[in-house]
Amino acid sequence: MKKNIVLIGFMAVGKGAVARELCALTGRIGLDCDDLIQSMYNQKIKEIFAKNGESKFRQIEQKLANFLAKNVKGAIISTGGGFYKVKKLKKIGKIIYLRSSFDEIINRINSAPNSKKKLAKRPLLKDLKKARALHEARDKEYMKKADFIVVSQNKSPTKIAKEILKILKDKK
Repeated sequence: MKKNIVLIGFMAVGKGAVARELCALTGRIGLDCDDLIQSMYNQKIKEIFAKNGESKFRQIEQKLANFLAKNVKGAIISTGGGFYKVKKLKKIGKIIYLRSSFDEIINRINSAPNSKKKLAKRPLLKDLKKARALHEARDKEYMKKADFIVVSQNKSPTKIAKEILKILKDKK
C-alpha cells in the first residue's frame, strides 16, 4: 500500500490547504491532526492548551502519532506546527516540510478574510516576537526531520501539491 504523505511546517504555512489539494489530485483520504485531536477531546486546540498546557498537548499528539503509524496507510496527513516533535515521525510516512518565511506566514494570515479567527485559534502566535523566534528555531528542526523540503512562499496550494507529487514520483 502507498505510504502516507505527512506535511509538516510552521503554523499557518498552508499545510491544510495543500493537503486538500493533494487529496483532490490523488484521490487519497486526508487527515488533519488538529481536527482529529479536537474530535478526540471535544475541545478546541486553544482550550486544550489553556486548560492543560503545551506539554499535555504534546502527549496527545504523540498518542495520535502512534495510532497513525500503526493504523493509517495511503493518506495525506496535515499536522500541527509542533507535531514534528513526535517520536518515530518517519514511521508515519514521507515527511514533507512546507517552508516559508515568518513574514510571509503572517501576511497570509492578515490578508485572509477570517484573519482574526485564524490568529485567535493559534495560541503560540499571540506574541509575534516570540513567534518569530519560535519559527527560526523550528525551521532548523523541520529541515532535520523532513525527507523533502518544498518552499511554499508565494505559491498556490495547487502548485505546491503538484510540486510534491513530482518530487515523490521522481524519488521512487
